[in-house]
Amino acid sequence: MATAGAQKRFCRCACFCYQNLYVARYGLYLRFRDEQQLRRDYEPLLRSRGCVSSKDFLQLLEELKQEVGRRQRLGQESAARKALISSSYCPARPEVYNSLQDTALAPEFLDAAGYSASPGADLQGLLQRLETVSEEKRIYRVPVFSMPFCQALLEELEHFEQSDMPKGRPNTMNNYGVVLHELGLDEPLVTPLRERFLQPLTALLYPDCGGGRLDSHRAFVVKYALGQDQELGCHYDNAELTLNVALGKTFTGGALYFGDLFQAPAALMEPLEVEHIAGQGVLHRGGQLHGARPLVTGERWNLVVWLRASAVRNHLCPMCCREPDLVDDEGFSDGFTREEPTMVDVCALT
Repeated sequence: MATAGAQKRFCRCACFCYQNLYVARYGLYLRFRDEQQLRRDYEPLLRSRGCVSSKDFLQLLEELKQEVGRRQRLGQESAARKALISSSYCPARPEVYNSLQDTALAPEFLDAAGYSASPGADLQGLLQRLETVSEEKRIYRVPVFSMPFCQALLEELEHFEQSDMPKGRPNTMNNYGVVLHELGLDEPLVTPLRERFLQPLTALLYPDCGGGRLDSHRAFVVKYALGQDQELGCHYDNAELTLNVALGKTFTGGALYFGDLFQAPAALMEPLEVEHIAGQGVLHRGGQLHGARPLVTGERWNLVVWLRASAVRNHLCPMCCREPDLVDDEGFSDGFTREEPTMVDVCALT
């Protein structure tokens, strides 16, 4: 299967820099252009969440300005970190940087991917090889990595975490973890995982969400521990589809919870909770509202892969729900392209 990302220049939507700015202490996603707009759109809501004094508001204003600046510099700074890591970092487990081998993958995952790529494969046949967590929400689970590979990857991630190399935030909500592109694991690990193994599955599971047209991704590892990030607020992903793989370690709490698609009214009335199982991955639509319950004890590491299809997102940015205003960027960026796709999949919203 050809590497689609190698021939395309990817972009982000301009909304990335000023929409969906997450403020954890108030539990809010905010749009921010300037002080006047912030007061006009959010002042009563912010007061109800505890932003009462002038000092509180000025602190929030400064934080939002810094976050907008960070996002504007993100592509260039990420590329600079990647170059420095590539030239200066000494891995503890160099074998995880080798091209992805079948031995790193769980037999059940190989079976499901092999079946999905075979002539005559259909959805019902694939579902016999996966765990259906929720038929209604279209959430599935399958073992992805072997336990020896999970252990080797964890050892490498911990070694990198303890090094003096620069580290970027995994995403706008998590403060602890690793961006796999910066560490040099996109090309040997995540790209072949997407192209050779995930896309045959997602083409059958999510044909209406671009599952057969995936051409980029963003992959990162998140770490939860006492005194660091312990939970994750409810959100939806900047992705058509998401794979979330539990790598370890020993912990209690931290279950995933899922609501409906973010467009649905009362989308979190009856959330579905899903426990983590080491080595196993949960597949869901990016627009599915979800979060993580508080960690109670221990330490949890998860690999998250946002799977993107430019044939879908080129027509509707999932974050601002408008036609994307494209800005050239580094690497896979946010998965938009300037090319007009030959065929468009539209992810069902109901």
